Amino acid sequence: MTATGDIRNVVLLGHGGSGKTSLAEAMLHKTGATSRLGSVDDKTSTCDYYDEEKEHHHSILSAVVHVEHAGKLINIIDTPGYPDFTGPAITSIPAAETAVLVISATAGIETNTRKMFQLAREANKPVVIVINKMAADNVEMGELIGTIQETFGSQCRCANLPGADKDSVIDCIANSSGSSPVADVAQAHTDLIESVIEADDALMERYLGGEEISADQVASVFVKALNAGTVMPILFTEARNEVGVMELLDVITQCTPSPTEAPPAKLIEGEAATEVKADDSGPLAGLVFRVGFDPKSNMKYSTIRIFGGTLKSDTNLMYNDEKKGLRPGHILKSQGGEYAEVPTGVAGDMVTLAKVDELRVGDVVHDGRVHGRFVMPAVPEPMFSLALEPASRGDEQKIGGALERLSEEDLCFKTTRDPQTKELVAHGLGELHLRIMLEKMEKRFKLAVNTKEPKIPYRETITGKAEGHYRHKKQTGGAGQFGEVYLRVEPAERDSDPPMQFSWDIFGGSIPGQYEPAIVKGINDVMQTGVVAGFPLQDVKVSVYDGKYHPVDSKEVAFRAAGKGAFIDAVSKAKPALLEPIVNMEVTIPAENVGDITGDLSSKRGRVVGQEMLPGNFIVIKAQVPLSEVTQYTSQLKSVTGGRGSYSMSLSHYEPVPPNVQQQIVATHKKAQEAE
Repeated sequence: MTATGDIRNVVLLGHGGSGKTSLAEAMLHKTGATSRLGSVDDKTSTCDYYDEEKEHHHSILSAVVHVEHAGKLINIIDTPGYPDFTGPAITSIPAAETAVLVISATAGIETNTRKMFQLAREANKPVVIVINKMAADNVEMGELIGTIQETFGSQCRCANLPGADKDSVIDCIANSSGSSPVADVAQAHTDLIESVIEADDALMERYLGGEEISADQVASVFVKALNAGTVMPILFTEARNEVGVMELLDVITQCTPSPTEAPPAKLIEGEAATEVKADDSGPLAGLVFRVGFDPKSNMKYSTIRIFGGTLKSDTNLMYNDEKKGLRPGHILKSQGGEYAEVPTGVAGDMVTLAKVDELRVGDVVHDGRVHGRFVMPAVPEPMFSLALEPASRGDEQKIGGALERLSEEDLCFKTTRDPQTKELVAHGLGELHLRIMLEKMEKRFKLAVNTKEPKIPYRETITGKAEGHYRHKKQTGGAGQFGEVYLRVEPAERDSDPPMQFSWDIFGGSIPGQYEPAIVKGINDVMQTGVVAGFPLQDVKVSVYDGKYHPVDSKEVAFRAAGKGAFIDAVSKAKPALLEPIVNMEVTIPAENVGDITGDLSSKRGRVVGQEMLPGNFIVIKAQVPLSEVTQYTSQLKSVTGGRGSYSMSLSHYEPVPPNVQQQIVATHKKAQEAE
């Protein structure tokens, strides 16, 4: 059993194609954890073990592996890098003490590199930067280092540099001289030491006094400097040739914080925050940061970062605020898709439980002695949607269960049943995301679906005042039905809650109060289906002010029909209008694409409301755009920016649809009604 102080936890972050998985494979092979170097290209990777990952040659879910080096246990979380699969990467960040940001020497700083760096810093994680693919030709490394410092800060300092032949690296911590084609070793050594000792006042005084600082002294305060953010070491690797990998492992074991050296995790309950100490003998507190299903058996595996206490197979395991305990069963260590049993899970370690179906990503597991939740970074809201229809009849219920399992693995994959359009809609971060998730469902559960663009959830409202009247009279021999209603409608404030504001203004008993609920039901029937094009109504004030009843023939059903008819009559006269959803968009693009993107957004009836300059010559454009205009924006943005742009969007409000667009929507609705 490894002591908590001898554990190191790192999460590999960065853009797709930067070589994170290859780096993890090289670390496994160099330490003897695997007997051969796994490869993404030839589908032998330990980390990418799902069929979809092998087929598409990139990670889709995070994977957890571990190695032993220099007497330390290093847990490594390999995460997906493409923007469509950022969910599992984001939920992995809280589980590690150190973020290792991997940058491809050939591609430089890409969209997801920036995003992951920002999330790691927001989570208060120390960052180690790895420039991978250092042997690539025609790469200006000095320029790349300058861009990294400009983008992420001057505290980014080279801890090593490529050797002249690019098949070795020069240690800039230990060496104050040497030759590298990239930068001056002596200068790199000085810059690094100055950034490190900035975190220690005593060492800084001695350095300023002219005293030479030894490599051991630098090493002794490196963890402190990393935690304080005064240094972000840059290291060079060529993962596929395993160059610089042992040096990276040395830095991880010697210079990054153990669970006992990192700031303690905090459980938040209301306004109170409780620190969780990395102590085996303390209360058990852990975070479920990954859920995956075995591709063959479909068995569920939940991976937990233990922040405090000890997890044993007979622990009465509690989760969140649930009163009923769980039996953990076997405690496992994962090596990608392979699992080995261990006797216990100690504070600081990452372990996996099998077949505990109750657990979800973000859950807190404990022994009943702690309360609260760990703060999880926010995942992007999935705004790319497809409507799903079963390819085979009778698969509806099976598809619902399969989609729920897929959404457990990736918090950015969601499904909803739209109450307005009655469609089953899958939501993801992009076309690729949804395509692969549905591909996974077909392979794993043998369930196929047909997809189409979902209907836009328009709404209806009124723009004027009007009165409505309806008399419901039905005589069928014996007792009949009678109810007559007069009412007024006028617009309420936009996005009112509730969407219909009702007042009962009957005087003199022209309609007995017992029929009020029936009339309201009739009005609500119309609120759900609308009058113009079949969409729900909102922002309407209704006043029922007169009517007639019959002491024998009046019944609830009659007044429900009368209320419905009078409301339709009034709404039809009150200048009804369609409302469309407007989304807030933040589009991050290279500066040279600003004109193209702002012009394109304007052509989509969008309003640009602001711009923000980012380091590295990128710009964020903030705009409000009708949702109907940007349902396929992922592919359009990729085309304009060469794949370097990204965007996020969230619902802002509803606005009236232009008259020409409204005419088209109403005409489509009428055709659909006639077809039915």
